[in-house]
Amino acid sequence: MSSFAFSGLNLAITAPFDSDGRIDFVRFEELIERYLAAGVDGLVFSSGTGMHVYLTPDESKSLIKRGARIVAGRAKVIAQASALLTADVVGRTQFAKDSGADGVMVLPPFFEGPSDDKSVFDFYAEVAKVGLPIIGYNVPQAVGVRITPDLLRRLCELPEFRAVKDSSGDLIGQVRLIRTGLDIINGADPLVPFSLFAGCSGLIWGGANIAPRTCVTIVKAAREKRWDDVQSLWGQLEPIMSLLWDGDYVPSVYAAAELTGYGCGNARKPFRPLSTDRIAALRTALGALVEQEAV
Repeated sequence: MSSFAFSGLNLAITAPFDSDGRIDFVRFEELIERYLAAGVDGLVFSSGTGMHVYLTPDESKSLIKRGARIVAGRAKVIAQASALLTADVVGRTQFAKDSGADGVMVLPPFFEGPSDDKSVFDFYAEVAKVGLPIIGYNVPQAVGVRITPDLLRRLCELPEFRAVKDSSGDLIGQVRLIRTGLDIINGADPLVPFSLFAGCSGLIWGGANIAPRTCVTIVKAAREKRWDDVQSLWGQLEPIMSLLWDGDYVPSVYAAAELTGYGCGNARKPFRPLSTDRIAALRTALGALVEQEAV
């Protein structure tokens, strides 16, 4: 993973909210500093875990601009620039570039958008004109567009298109993408050790908000090919990562982060507070991570 610009653990950081549902920028800065101290390689601002679709454009821009300023070159900065209109994606990408981001993460056209390879290529080619590295997104279950190996090869003809984040949860499909020799970023939490072993180029990991130090340690072990240590560490992480993936992902990350000391408030509406049974299940799945992550 060392030669890739976005290698290692890129944490898809939550957007913290106060009791009135407004972004808590004081807590935001505190969380960034704590995640940097834990050793993350990069931070993704306005990510899916960071409530991108439930932020106003100005809120998203504020998180990106402030986040890049706080990081100040100490880690890579990736900004989510996804939107329905191509012009909006271009504008968000230009803003990210002007704010000092190292790259953008961009969904292909979605919500009944075109799904043929030529249209997807043309879309990313338009965004590429901004001149900022692009990480594409393979999440066909959500947007209806699948990045196949053939489409990935075509997209990577664009100098700005550097990688695709695969959040399909399909390990076989991800291995086929990895087999192209191009850079693939795993975005499915339950696949982390398998993707690392298969040779993914990096991770964008929302669940790492909950246990950043343990997640950094497992990535370091994989870099050093200490696979027995990876297996042992995954034994601690797997219960919570699998539970997150079963449903209610974003509010569950927020709730579990509270339990491990990385509180970010409640996920914004339309998400509802989790049931007491769900919170109890999260606490059980976290196990010893609650004490291990305490600082």
